[in-house]
Amino acid sequence: MAKDFSYEIIETIGILSTSPKGWTKELNLISWNGAVPKYDIRDWAPNHEKMGKGVTLSGDEVSALLELMKKVEP
Repeated sequence: MAKDFSYEIIETIGILSTSPKGWTKELNLISWNGAVPKYDIRDWAPNHEKMGKGVTLSGDEVSALLELMKKVEP
């Protein structure tokens, strides 16, 4: 049985990509189950009616990711 959960998109930061079916991979600031908001990268159906699996990061983890990304060549 699936566990119920709630979420609130506090801030839409940006869209990383859009699939041919209209789903968007987004970076958002989301509060899950009323908790402190975290940064979240995941796929969303149009109008956010469905979501795919994603990755949720704290502010410290986003800072660490940014530092790691500076080492990657485009």
